[in-house]
Amino acid sequence: MHRRIFAIAVPAIVANIVVPLLGLLDLAIAGHIGATAMIGAVAVGATMFNLTYWNFGFLRMGTSGMTAQAFGRNDRDDCASLFVRSTIVAASIGAAIVALQLPLCELLLWAIEPSRDVSALVERYFGICVWGAPALLATMSISGWFVGMQNSVYQMIVSIAVNVTNIVASLVLVFVFDAGFVGIALGTLIAQWVGALLALALAIRLGRRHSLPSFRISRDSFAGMGRFFKINTHIFLRSLCMMAVMLFFTAAGARSGDTVLAVNALIMQLFVVYSYFMDGIAYAGEALCGRYAGEGNRQMLERSVHGLFVWGVAVMCLFSAVYALGGSALTRLLTTDATVVDAFSDYRLWAGVIPIAGMAAFVWDGVFIGLTATRQMLVSLAVSSAMFFAAYFGISACVSADAGAANNVLWLAFVVYLASRGIAQSILFRRIVRLY
Repeated sequence: MHRRIFAIAVPAIVANIVVPLLGLLDLAIAGHIGATAMIGAVAVGATMFNLTYWNFGFLRMGTSGMTAQAFGRNDRDDCASLFVRSTIVAASIGAAIVALQLPLCELLLWAIEPSRDVSALVERYFGICVWGAPALLATMSISGWFVGMQNSVYQMIVSIAVNVTNIVASLVLVFVFDAGFVGIALGTLIAQWVGALLALALAIRLGRRHSLPSFRISRDSFAGMGRFFKINTHIFLRSLCMMAVMLFFTAAGARSGDTVLAVNALIMQLFVVYSYFMDGIAYAGEALCGRYAGEGNRQMLERSVHGLFVWGVAVMCLFSAVYALGGSALTRLLTTDATVVDAFSDYRLWAGVIPIAGMAAFVWDGVFIGLTATRQMLVSLAVSSAMFFAAYFGISACVSADAGAANNVLWLAFVVYLASRGIAQSILFRRIVRLY
């Protein structure tokens, strides 16, 4: 079992780590070709696309669980139909984003409110990169299909290929063809379409390896659309709850001052790095638990969950120890601001506690996606979100109003949010597993 988890989790972790490089490269090139406004424009443009695409994460998660169950049933027709169905939906959503690009851009600029100089550049960046929406969302969907087919290596290959293509295309366009700021956007656009075409080619290859019927659009391709949208609606609503918590967390931290806001951002960045590794374990949960659920094999399903938690605890202990003992040193790598580094020491406890509080939630998310228990995921997230706000406002009413205390209350509420997710899902799993 551990070998199977390793085979899926490690390539997924590599793919997760590679993804942020795309945005970092664009920022680096912008920093070498022009004024500060160009760096700001790339950062704002990336934020706009992240806000847009994050809401469609259900395309990957919904596809992964349903495909894994079809794989476990050895239902080759359904595996092929799920690929066609999810890819068409993803590409259609991408096409809608392209069609609505002008009002969408205006809405996002209104929400972020960059300076006039940055806004002008952002409009050019957004107007070019938005044409990659169908490709990026289709790639997201196909990546979920790869995981469901028990293959995260192809997902890793696509992620690496996208970043290599972006590096080469952007550098050539900017420094060889002197395309300037436009070259950065074009390089990203080219990389997104190369990624989609490569993902499609690898999907065809994987389909042939498993003797799947050809990927063609037919009436059967849309036969399970009702269940597909039901599952994805649950995941979408769950994402909205998560966004509400994160937006409130950021806003509450900002009210404590710029230094506290910066410290919170650094701690949250450490949490994001931890999440890259835990998401790899969650992907293994999606693939294996979905597969054994499809087979109706409760014994192997429970063995998978046990193995996933062994891996989760190992990663948790590693990151918790590193963050608790070396958090200040890591902070110095991320910032040279002595004020922020000094302030971090007041909150470093939270950097070590967060991996412990969040471990179970990450593992259970993968298990629940594999079981397509998305309604239970939504319920547990709604409960934990309510716990977050109850803890924050309840404790805030009982402590002093100074910035330090308020921020500690904020982090305590976030820990409650993470821990209560894991507890709620643990309770719900015992009910779900009886069905197999």
